[in-house]
Amino acid sequence: MRLGILGIGAVAMLALAPVIGGCGTTDRSEPVALGPGPTSHPTTAPSTTATAAAIPAVDEFADSPLIDHTEWTTDPDGRRLHVYPTPAGRADTFPAARDRAWGEVLIDAPDADTPGMYDQFRCHWDWARLFRPDKPSWNLEPWRPAVGYDATVQALCNPGGPDPAGN
Repeated sequence: MRLGILGIGAVAMLALAPVIGGCGTTDRSEPVALGPGPTSHPTTAPSTTATAAAIPAVDEFADSPLIDHTEWTTDPDGRRLHVYPTPAGRADTFPAARDRAWGEVLIDAPDADTPGMYDQFRCHWDWARLFRPDKPSWNLEPWRPAVGYDATVQALCNPGGPDPAGN
């Protein structure tokens, strides 16, 4: 069976949807790769069957901010960036909106521009906002290992382990 756009990580995310939410772990390792930030995009082409109708042709939130604000905190398990999406950021499904939202995050928190942080953000954008639409913030940690997007999704947006405090 071909999984198409969802892929194995998405199937794992769907199966474990009730436990999505926390960000954090006792692993204090630095990200594996640091650099100017993510510049590549997924290479998997979307399916032209079931998903074509779900992709909007126009961004109805083009003139709306997607991120309200960000806030850095230091918790027992390490530094954490709380990303607070706006209602538009929770609802926008236009394909380019994710990168626009990430740009808004980087305006508030330029030091978040690492591959691992982007993968965590993308995982929250693609999955966590669907399964936990009322979660106040999306929590990203720079100390989590940069394992790539698919592995980040398989780890429920928390590579390196779940947050023991449940944040």
